[in-house]
Amino acid sequence: MKTMSATTKRNAAETTALSAGNPNRAETGQGRAARYVLAGTRLALGWIFLWAFLDKLFGLGRATETDNAWINGGSPTKGFLTFGATGPFQGIYNDIAGAAWADWLFMIGLAGIGVALLLGIGIRVAAVTGGLLMVLMWTAVLPPSNNPFMDDHLIYAAVLAVIALLNAGDTWGFGRAWARIPVVGRMPWLR
Repeated sequence: MKTMSATTKRNAAETTALSAGNPNRAETGQGRAARYVLAGTRLALGWIFLWAFLDKLFGLGRATETDNAWINGGSPTKGFLTFGATGPFQGIYNDIAGAAWADWLFMIGLAGIGVALLLGIGIRVAAVTGGLLMVLMWTAVLPPSNNPFMDDHLIYAAVLAVIALLNAGDTWGFGRAWARIPVVGRMPWLR
């Protein structure tokens, strides 16, 4: 009977380290590094969403001037959907620009996705809603100015999917504690 080579043993250990749902798993240095990079990416994306919310809410002078802040009566959707939308869906986006329901959905989405990613909870819901938001924003600027079809919105959507699939909320987040809540255990899509 043949014995396992060192490479085979290392590959088996890496496979074990990457298996989901086992908090006591053996982990390689590479697996640990991947977890930390993914957690850092989750936190960075969470901040991107939360910053967009805060800037549009308070008009912090980055993308939104104080006079156009939501709390000062401005619309978080009006400017982009009126003047930034191009392509085949421009008319649809122009029609919903500044609608109260669109403003509320957009702002609740930005805040919820940002908080979920930063805390590491509800990552699957955040990934689906964030991915949908990114794809909708991509459709608002078709075709992208620098590429025939690809832009950063689609990359963000893909990264959100990876973060959800690999339970990135478990590292530097409350994902494991969240997963132990009975309702989350019964409905894993809340993870």
